[in-house]
Amino acid sequence: MRHMLDMTLTTQASFILTLPPMTDCDFIVVGHGIAGATLAYVLRERGHRVLVYDPGQANSASNVAAGLMNPVAGKRFALTWRAAELLPFAATFYRGLEQRYQQSFFTETLILKLFASLEEQNAVLARSADHPWGDFLADLATADPQLPGVHGPFGGAWLRHGGHVAVRELLAAMEAEGARDGWLRRETFDWTRLVTNADGATYAAQVRARHVICCEGAAAVHNPYFNWLPLTPNQGEVLDVECQGLSASQVLNRGAYVVPMGAGQFRVGATYKWPPFANGPTDAGREELTARLAVITDQPFAVLKQRAGVRPAVRDRKPLLGPHPTVPALSFCGGYGSKGVMMAPRLAVLLADWLAGQAEIWPDTSLQRYAALRPV
Repeated sequence: MRHMLDMTLTTQASFILTLPPMTDCDFIVVGHGIAGATLAYVLRERGHRVLVYDPGQANSASNVAAGLMNPVAGKRFALTWRAAELLPFAATFYRGLEQRYQQSFFTETLILKLFASLEEQNAVLARSADHPWGDFLADLATADPQLPGVHGPFGGAWLRHGGHVAVRELLAAMEAEGARDGWLRRETFDWTRLVTNADGATYAAQVRARHVICCEGAAAVHNPYFNWLPLTPNQGEVLDVECQGLSASQVLNRGAYVVPMGAGQFRVGATYKWPPFANGPTDAGREELTARLAVITDQPFAVLKQRAGVRPAVRDRKPLLGPHPTVPALSFCGGYGSKGVMMAPRLAVLLADWLAGQAEIWPDTSLQRYAALRPV
């Protein structure tokens, strides 16, 4: 009996000795799309110890996106939410990342929003007297702009201070740094293994952190702490096409965006589809986007690639940012929809400031506006 007890104690001691050491960090960021990547970058730049968990999905919304930053949205030509603050902030932020990684990611360019009809042209001209677009409107063209390969018989609105970001390439550069420096873990975060208390959180009995931020994008609908938020994921498809006869000196927009990628290639998007989602790109998505491109140009084009991803949209088209109502160690950052590239830098800084006790979360982004939806 004594021999058996000694063996049991020895086995237990051996098991305890072989446990991996506890890792301490300031913040765990779950997700490394554009929301998580920008937030983790801001926190690291401020000297915090950050650990990022991301499974590495090639078809994530951020990897599929064209990275367009557009000050005017939709058929109503409405000024994008907080555009005057978000756009210049984002441009400066991405230029800083270009310097850090010695790569080109951000292209500031004019956007030509083509009028679909004479009625649309007249409606925009009537609205322009009140200057609703501020400094973002460079010019209103009432005649065909005569651009190579562009069909624009009703003219269009020339918009400035916008552009596009090579999101896939940017995330790849940041991920390479994370793999090298050890702050990026290529694994799916298991929320059932998270234990929180007043002082912070412990994950998988191996990592201690002051705070954990969910940046999971559309996957947050399955998060046990945040699944009450009104995220309404929608699937978008994009095409990469070659069209050598089409002007590449601007972004084009009429029912679809056409973003120049260089060497006569363009990214065309995007579709909006509500659940249930197809498993990847669809024939219907391809047909819809090629039909939209054929309205913009009469030049021949070839489809080179087709991708699909799921965006994390919110019912009121505003992002979701800030602390969990009852779990002090948790926060949420996301719900950017199709505006992630433009929103992410400023909101990352806002959340980092809040975490440092230096700012308040904007009311129109706060999770509190949906507090009534949380189960009691």
